[in-house]
Amino acid sequence: MNFKDIEKMVLDSYNSDPTYNEIFPGVPQNYKEIKTLQDLLEINYKHAKVDDQIRGNLITLLKKGINPYRGIIGYDDDIIPSINRGILAGHDLLLVGQIGQAKTKLSEAISNNLLSPIPIIRKSLTNDIPTTIRVEHMISLLEDKEVTHYSPTFTVSKETEENIRNNGLDTRIDWINGSERYRYILATPDISVKDLVGQIDAIKIAKKGVEIYNIESYSPGQLLQARHGILCIDELPVLDPRKQVALLSVLQEGKFTTGSYPVYFEPDLKIIATSNPIDYTHSGKIIEPLFDRLRSHIETRYPVKIIDEMLIMIQEIKLSDPKNIILPIFVLKTLAKITQLARTNSDINQDKGVSVRMSVHSTEAIISEAERVRSLTYNVKAVPRFSDINSIHQTSKFELSELDDNKQNRLEILNKLISEAINTTAREYIQNIKSEEIVLLKNEFGKNKKFIVSQNLLGDDTSNSPDNYETQLKNFPTLKKIIDRIIEIDEKEKDVFIENIEYNRIDINGLSFTNKQDKEYRASIVELILEGLRNLDNPIIDRREKGIYENTH
Repeated sequence: MNFKDIEKMVLDSYNSDPTYNEIFPGVPQNYKEIKTLQDLLEINYKHAKVDDQIRGNLITLLKKGINPYRGIIGYDDDIIPSINRGILAGHDLLLVGQIGQAKTKLSEAISNNLLSPIPIIRKSLTNDIPTTIRVEHMISLLEDKEVTHYSPTFTVSKETEENIRNNGLDTRIDWINGSERYRYILATPDISVKDLVGQIDAIKIAKKGVEIYNIESYSPGQLLQARHGILCIDELPVLDPRKQVALLSVLQEGKFTTGSYPVYFEPDLKIIATSNPIDYTHSGKIIEPLFDRLRSHIETRYPVKIIDEMLIMIQEIKLSDPKNIILPIFVLKTLAKITQLARTNSDINQDKGVSVRMSVHSTEAIISEAERVRSLTYNVKAVPRFSDINSIHQTSKFELSELDDNKQNRLEILNKLISEAINTTAREYIQNIKSEEIVLLKNEFGKNKKFIVSQNLLGDDTSNSPDNYETQLKNFPTLKKIIDRIIEIDEKEKDVFIENIEYNRIDINGLSFTNKQDKEYRASIVELILEGLRNLDNPIIDRREKGIYENTH
């Protein structure tokens, strides 16, 4: 193609309407087939700004009834509507909440689901969209001529210009999605202004022999690496004022300078910042101009409903062998209640919060305990029980407020929370036992009989120990019948829970919650019932030392 044809193609492309239908804002229907600069020019490509992408994709998903925030659970009634309002208004966001309230997960969800794919020059560190190059510069580059920049505005990198000059219309294009244009910064004291805005790169100077303030010596910071995307700044108030100032012009004018180069950078990005409530309310932690320019301030919270906490636990747990695990619903519910009770306990520092991660990590710990004690040694399913509950001592993390914040005090409070959660959960199930069955159970335990519970005992009656659960149950026919009824209740709860799992598109990777034939699962049910019987208003049994349940009299 001669120079006149190239010039005509570029002018026609820049000055004409697109020839394609969009499937997302700024995305041609056949975008995966567009692989070169020529392909892009031939369809008269026009990119969409980040705000237009996010707003347009949100509107499309809402009209289709699709949840734009997969993985965000329990926020549908209040926080998600606030997020949507902010996005529709084109606001940068400040998410205010305690640890473990899905603030960064929300920003990731926006990046993954609401940013459109964009075409960039291959290997571009600053996400250079070629059609943002001025038309006369594009013609010069395709004609292999030097480009003289009279405007102080950065458009594309020198590397991109060289790429186009060397490869012309065959310059390769890559379409990158939102997750590739997402950058995350945890605000710590060692974060520098250069980390944000970029810096002079001594290696480039040495290799290329360029002058120190030539743009070719520039190494992009996070603001430009997140170009056409989202920059998440976690714990914004931790940034000192000088570093916060670096963000002001981006929020107000959509551009910034580095101080080292006579160039304006226009990153076209969305800033989502997070803050702890204590820092948010502390005067001066976020400088006033920045506080004002983050136009939507949205308060997050912990899950209110037990089922939401449970769903988050299942979504977030990391399991090595889920197909070998049965996680009873009542065990999951108990762990969730422990965390929720901790969030209302007056001895625990509520300013610091009690993260959902405590629930998640405790679930992983109790499953691993069942695996360690029984599953690996005896080749049975890993089924956690109440007798495994002490394993969560190592994963239950909170700070005390009134009492001395030492290990002993934390342990005492945690054990009280565990006891209360087990008590409450067990009573929910035991209320399904008929009064006449309670009498029969009392008589069975009244004949100097006892039931020994231990995490070291198996449920299977083929084991060598005479104290395994199935062997002991032969002396408690009424208890054995009640197990089947409690299993039916657990099955119904499991069905409802699975419906919620499917609605939230959570992949459980083969994890199961019930198996009425599994003896380890039945052993866990036994412990649930025994705890219920000892926590009746008029208890018929009590638990002695070493897990011995016997008549109260």
